[in-house]
Formats: sequence, structure tokens, C-alpha cells
Amino acid sequence: MKGQAIKMREQFNELVTGARTVRRFEEEKEITLEQLKALADLGRMSPSGANLQPLKYILVSSKESREKVFPCLSWAGYLKEWEGPVKGERPGGYIILLRDKNIAGKAGMDEGIAAQSIFLGAAYQGIKGCFIGSVKREILAKELEISEEYEISLVIALGYPKEEVVIEEIREGNVKYWRDEKGVHHVPKRPLEEVIVKSL
Repeated sequence: MKGQAIKMREQFNELVTGARTVRRFEEEKEITLEQLKALADLGRMSPSGANLQPLKYILVSSKESREKVFPCLSWAGYLKEWEGPVKGERPGGYIILLRDKNIAGKAGMDEGIAAQSIFLGAAYQGIKGCFIGSVKREILAKELEISEEYEISLVIALGYPKEEVVIEEIREGNVKYWRDEKGVHHVPKRPLEEVIVKSL
């Protein structure tokens, strides 16, 4: 039993560590509506502040709809010269998180909890993605005919990865992710000793 528990912990650690942000995808491999529905269900089943459950979801799988979503997104603030994935490297699907304003007037903890559940569920299937908060919300709402009772909280771009992402230790306090000459994406992380303030 102890050995099994250790193995399960290691597998979960690998899942969390491997659920990295990816911004270039194998676009020809679409994410089906069935896959997106199963991921949205993980968001639905996640904890909710006061159990209000204000989040709703739009699932985007078809090429026509994906082409409406893509121009409304900004991709990588630290990569100033990169305008986002080119054709052939764009997401195979999206999940758009909406907050029902009739249930909750402002954003809370739900968005982050549900989004991470979706992200981990996707990673378990070999699907990677990107949380995108920089969204042209008014344009996207018009393109997808989103009712005014909903506010766009977040867009999760999803697809099968076409880039390598590596984690490295932060250097000289620089948190900016970067790409090397081979296109490998580097993500600096603070060491554990720095983020644990106290052990009581």
C-alpha cells in the first residue's frame, strides 16, 4: 500500500508539473466537442465559493468558430516580437469561462479553481493549453452572440502541443519566460525555499 501511495503521488506530481502553458499546437488535431464537454464537467464539479456556481461555459471546436475566437486574444506579454501562433499552430479548441452576473456580481475564486481542474484534466489526455485573460471581450461577445448577462472571465486555448516547454530555476529575480534559438520555451520558477515563508 505504501509503495502504491508513493507511485500515485509521483504520478500526480508529474501531472501538475507537466501541465505547462503551451502556445503552439498541432492545429490539424481538433479537440472534439465531446472532449471539451468532459473538461467543462471537471470545472462544474470543482469547488465553488459559497457554492454559488456562477460559471458557465462556451465550447468552441469547429474551425469556423475557432477563427472567430483567435483574433480576440493576446498571447504572450513577455515575447514582444511574437504575435501569437501562426496558421497551422493555432489551438484545436477553446473553452470560454463566463460568469453569470445574475449569480455573482464580481469575479471570485471560482475561475481559478475551475480553470486549473480543466487544465489538469486536459494534461491527463496529452492536451496542453494556455489561460488567456487578455481578451477583446466586447468583440468576442459580439462574434459569439454572448448575452449581456454573462461576463467573459477567461479563455482557455487547448490543443496538442507543438513546442517543448522546460522549467528552470529563476535567476536574479527575472520571472520572464523566454524562447531559445531552437524554439524551446523556458519558464523560470522560484525555488521552494523562497516561497515557503514559515514552517511551524
